[in-house]
Amino acid sequence: MKHLFSILIVVIIFSCGGNKKVVVSKNDRIIINKYANALQVEKSEISNLQLYSFIDDWKGTKYKYGGLSKSGVDCSGFCTLLYKEIYNKTISRTTHDLAKDIDKVGKSKLKEGCLVFFNISKKKKNSHVGVYLKNNRFVHASTSKGVVISSLDNPYYKKTYSKGGSIK
Repeated sequence: MKHLFSILIVVIIFSCGGNKKVVVSKNDRIIINKYANALQVEKSEISNLQLYSFIDDWKGTKYKYGGLSKSGVDCSGFCTLLYKEIYNKTISRTTHDLAKDIDKVGKSKLKEGCLVFFNISKKKKNSHVGVYLKNNRFVHASTSKGVVISSLDNPYYKKTYSKGGSIK
């Protein structure tokens, strides 16, 4: 009985795993620091390292209507590539179709990965799309700056914001 009790104590101590440490590479720390700063959030909020590494890899890629590569990408193409790579989901290719494929939520309820839409064109509703990150920031392929992170609080995006939500 004494022997069984000793084994039980050892099993309990080792099963708790209280001192396990998560190893974060130098590159991961760079990504965490860079995007915590860019989004003005705590480092602990940057948990989807695959997402932020993807953004880092594409950041600055120039805008090209109909583009789907590092030589040029448009807004819906960028979202399509991001969703395929990060969420393993195939989504519609055009902003028009994407706008129909979401479960709309209020701006204050947006979560990382939600799509955000803008009425940039006077002729077409929901003519621009990006992916919501955190703290009112989103990533998108801008016609003037390429792939970039912008703020929903920017007067231009505040004025043209249409809707946001998660893919159905």
